[in-house]
Amino acid sequence: MKLLRLLVLLLALPVTAQQGGMWIPSLLKGMNQKEMKSLGMKMSASDIYDVNNSSLKDAVPHFNGGCTSEVISPQGLLLTNHHCGYGEIQSHSTVDHDYLTDGFWAMTMEEELPNPDMEVTFIVRIEDVTNQVLEGVSTLGSEEEKQKKIEANIANVSKTAKKEAHQENRVRTFYEGNQYMLFVTETYKDVRLVGAPPSSIGKFGSDTDNWVWPRHTGDFSLFRIYANKDNLPAEYSEDNVPYTPKHFFPVSLGGIEEGDFTLVFGYPGRTQEYLPAVAVEQIVEVLNPAKIEIRDAALKVADGFMRKDKQIKIQYASKYASIANYWKKWIGETQGLKKTNAVAVKRAFEKDFLKLAQKAGKTEEYGNLFKEFDKYYAEIEPYQLSRDYFIEVALRNTELLTIGYRLYQLERVFEARGEQSFNDRRNNTVSSLSGTYKNYNSTVDEKIFEQLIALYATKSPQQFVPDMLKNKDYAALTTAVYSQSQITSYAGVKALLEGDAKTVIERLNNDKGYQIIKAMMETYIQKVAPKYDEITLQIDALQRTYMKGILELSPKEARIFPDANSTMRVTYGQVKGYEPRDAVYYKPVTYLDGVIEKYVPGDYEFDVPQKLIDLYNKKDYGIYGENGKMPVCFIGTNHTTGGNSGSPAIDAKGNLIGLNFDRVWEGTMSDIYYDPSICRNIMVDIRYVLFVIDKYAGNKRLIDEMKLVNVKRK
Repeated sequence: MKLLRLLVLLLALPVTAQQGGMWIPSLLKGMNQKEMKSLGMKMSASDIYDVNNSSLKDAVPHFNGGCTSEVISPQGLLLTNHHCGYGEIQSHSTVDHDYLTDGFWAMTMEEELPNPDMEVTFIVRIEDVTNQVLEGVSTLGSEEEKQKKIEANIANVSKTAKKEAHQENRVRTFYEGNQYMLFVTETYKDVRLVGAPPSSIGKFGSDTDNWVWPRHTGDFSLFRIYANKDNLPAEYSEDNVPYTPKHFFPVSLGGIEEGDFTLVFGYPGRTQEYLPAVAVEQIVEVLNPAKIEIRDAALKVADGFMRKDKQIKIQYASKYASIANYWKKWIGETQGLKKTNAVAVKRAFEKDFLKLAQKAGKTEEYGNLFKEFDKYYAEIEPYQLSRDYFIEVALRNTELLTIGYRLYQLERVFEARGEQSFNDRRNNTVSSLSGTYKNYNSTVDEKIFEQLIALYATKSPQQFVPDMLKNKDYAALTTAVYSQSQITSYAGVKALLEGDAKTVIERLNNDKGYQIIKAMMETYIQKVAPKYDEITLQIDALQRTYMKGILELSPKEARIFPDANSTMRVTYGQVKGYEPRDAVYYKPVTYLDGVIEKYVPGDYEFDVPQKLIDLYNKKDYGIYGENGKMPVCFIGTNHTTGGNSGSPAIDAKGNLIGLNFDRVWEGTMSDIYYDPSICRNIMVDIRYVLFVIDKYAGNKRLIDEMKLVNVKRK
């Protein structure tokens, strides 16, 4: 019984003490609903998710595949984070009309700006299809055979499950392949930019304050969904009309207090809560430090140019923010895992897991799990590290190499499918690269290349580095590449790609920049990827067995939630402060006073618009202030991750009280290990959003189309 109690404690403490967990909304009835009620929720599980009636889920679409958003009016007005809409705000910006610096506000629907390729996806219903997906799998021998059968079954379910013509079926795996769920979705592709504050509000604090509390960022932007005359999804057309939602969120002016119930709905991207200790140790000691060093080098170069040149600042704003986001996250994650002794905690759990397996007569099934984990993680380390170096240097942070990779794909298409396929891909590539080069500066990229290619060549496992990059003068190599390669300009690439396929391939292979990415790519394909995939398959099988054991051996009270996988989830908690270190306590709410305290005139990160200063000095907060102060942000115990950006923060009655946009730095390790003492999510107070729209931007028409409610406290 002692061991059983310990397992309950280890598994359930993070879940019950601070409501950690990312729950499938269709499965909330029962214990989840009971706990939410005990925390103060006034709704039912059916109010949150219902197939036959409108519910909260119908107001929470996946935003452009990477963020979350919420519908806040009967005319399809959509709220999400400023950083989620940043790319679109940037794409509409020019030096003369700099919406990043000045903000953008459509004063009429006719002024709302279309965004090609942007889309939002709603969940229609969720069904458990585990039995159908796993049918005939258990009798198969090898892991490869099992995966092929599962993929075939998924394809069949996706094809045959009931749906409307405009809808899609998507099957996703949960609990490491122990459960499968079908999501029926509908995607709207006409989404227009409605409003965005200047970056001095929407990105206030920028990279210095990213992942940090106290926070004072008005991280929001507004879009609108348009549909055809039948309210169905349609490509952009002037004839489209504002979408009429099944549900939209009433917006609360009631405010928040410490201890209030909070519900966050969204599409969290990826967590790894059930990794074995050896995997976490590898992340902390080997993988994260390498990725941090690469991005640190890239950021220092870009930052130096952005501070000196306004055009470069506009070109690189979105890219810089994207690179910096996970760079800082990995730093906090590593520190948090060390501070909370996550590796030691997981080793203790594994020890007791084995004792419980023995007690349950499951030693044959689970007894060698951790020895096998140790073996395979030791084998995969050089391949994983080499893969990370390749991805970070070639595919994410050096644009010449990233563009070169796309050209390499052209060569592969020609080899595999011939001239016609090559021509089709070539035309698409030339067209799409025009947008890439719009935000490209070869001088900036050259300095980044010089830093990163040296890291790749000297610190990546040497057996996987192409000979042409070993023992070089990397400054001289960089100069040669950027003075000779045609990939450094759009005109040069178009010239490279002119002519018949064989001529183009010959020309590409004589290009200095292309030669480097091709050598890197082929080394990766031949020496790294096959072995990496082979070992990963074995680790995945072990992880599936481990997850099965956790589910099987844990008592019901443990309530094991599935890892995030970009599917719709609910996480509930409370508004609550925390103690990041000895003798320091962070309150859960920040105010506009803090913005003014941080104000540095003309600073890249901490400048403040004069109009906002004037409103502050006059205390002109309208109906949105509280006791003479303007609330800006608050924190809660909701378990969130990347993908929850833009998620609605909802009160006990289903009203919108805030907008999720970040986590505190001390708790970023919650993707791997949720610790209730320091894990907090950060939200913009919805009253600050309304204040900026109304008092700062003067866009009363948007306020008028929302349903404002003033929740009275007991």
